Amino acid sequence: MILIGNRAIRSEFVRFQRLVFFVFSSIIVAMLEMRDLSKITVYMLGIKGTGMAALAEILVSFGATVLGSDVADEFYTDAVLKKIGVDVRTPFSVANAEGVQPDLVIFSTAYDENNNEEFAEWKRRAVPLLSYNEALGELSQNRFSCGVSGVHGKTTTTAMVGTILKELNFDATVLTGSAVSNFNGSCTMINGNNYFVAETCEYKRHFLEFFPQKIILTSIESDHEDYYPTYEDILTAFMQYIERLPQFGELVYCADDAGASEAARYIFSSRPDLIFTPYGKAANGEFAVKNIAVHDGKQTFSLSGFAGEFTLSIPGKHNVLNATAAIALTVELLRHKNGALSVEDIGKIRAGLAHYKGVKRRSEIVGEAGGVLFLDDYAHHPTAIKATLAGFKEFYPNRKLVVDFMPHTYSRTKALLDDFAQAFSDADVLILNKIYASAREKNDGSVNGETLFGKVKKYHKKVSYFAEPLDATDFVLSQLKAGDVFITMGAGDNWKLGRAVLQKLQTKEIP
Repeated sequence: MILIGNRAIRSEFVRFQRLVFFVFSSIIVAMLEMRDLSKITVYMLGIKGTGMAALAEILVSFGATVLGSDVADEFYTDAVLKKIGVDVRTPFSVANAEGVQPDLVIFSTAYDENNNEEFAEWKRRAVPLLSYNEALGELSQNRFSCGVSGVHGKTTTTAMVGTILKELNFDATVLTGSAVSNFNGSCTMINGNNYFVAETCEYKRHFLEFFPQKIILTSIESDHEDYYPTYEDILTAFMQYIERLPQFGELVYCADDAGASEAARYIFSSRPDLIFTPYGKAANGEFAVKNIAVHDGKQTFSLSGFAGEFTLSIPGKHNVLNATAAIALTVELLRHKNGALSVEDIGKIRAGLAHYKGVKRRSEIVGEAGGVLFLDDYAHHPTAIKATLAGFKEFYPNRKLVVDFMPHTYSRTKALLDDFAQAFSDADVLILNKIYASAREKNDGSVNGETLFGKVKKYHKKVSYFAEPLDATDFVLSQLKAGDVFITMGAGDNWKLGRAVLQKLQTKEIP
């Protein structure tokens, strides 16, 4: 069922090809060796993407001149790029390339020569081209790198690692998939070059460009059905990623997750040289989770290997697991660097976790008006939705939860339709929107937002449908009372509804 095949041989051949390319490309050699990049110009195509903006932050910190292009729409990354002085040209156009002679073009994998005229122009000029994932991989090669992976929890876990390492003043750079409050709204924490921690994505096997010494594996289950039609397909991809660990590399995996545990069992049979570090309530060892409790707007928990409690100020037992993964990786990095763990280290780990404020679009507090708390969350998979809403219900036990959800991708909605239908039991009032389409797939017409609405009605008594999120504004206002919580949820643009309702309530009281 799990076929690694000739991946190792093919990987070595690809590396050989790259080494030949490096001989002729001073920019990539410079990136690998972390030399001064003050004379290097990097052009980034699709620079407003979260990962691309984070990579731009890192390159600028190394001294490179960075500029790029993207669509004219405004995203939160515009502020990040403006803060670091990056010239962003909009919209995409061949004219953007006039008068620019970059040493390297890094491009978002959303674009190629067939759908982007700028890409075609750079390719015509024979400028060295790297995808975002290839560039991330090159950055990972010449330092002690750790990849955070999994279907759920990657961004939050990576942000927690970065927050703790910042508290420790640890020699590391951390790259996340969203803006982090503890990073002053940036997507990166840059505090040194010897260690590198990055969120690594499973979609289209992008993480196979990364060179990890340690991997966090939070979860594996069916997702990205347009690329991984079956669970076995996505499991195989994660197995291939774990296989990239060097001899005596470490896999930190969630023992509470069936997919992560299954991958660890399979890998152990072929790679007994690896270090396997489980975490979670079902784990054995020092990262076994115990005594989870919620009180006064905080979660507390303890770990078998450490005296005392850890504190977390964001909701959800799934975030306790994410925090434990972050603690485990941090502890192992400290042991790698210093050979041991001090009492002072543990104190700073506790402090860093207690100070963690969250990530944009992950249980993000948007504001409060009229006694209503507004939250926004990126959860777009049934498992994540169910866990996130359960966390909110536990965190706000006496408050009504009004939830607006916009499904993301036709393929995911179709493949997991029954799971979606039963994922909203903790929502007191539910609004559904149309499916937010992805450029990476075509709609075969077999499923739409109303299809999901019809399924959800069988399990939820109070559900409504508004295809366009903003069309639900007045309805949402009619449902809200002081003390309620309004949550926009999903990977689409329904977050705009939360902002619209918040603005209305800021100028008007509700009963």
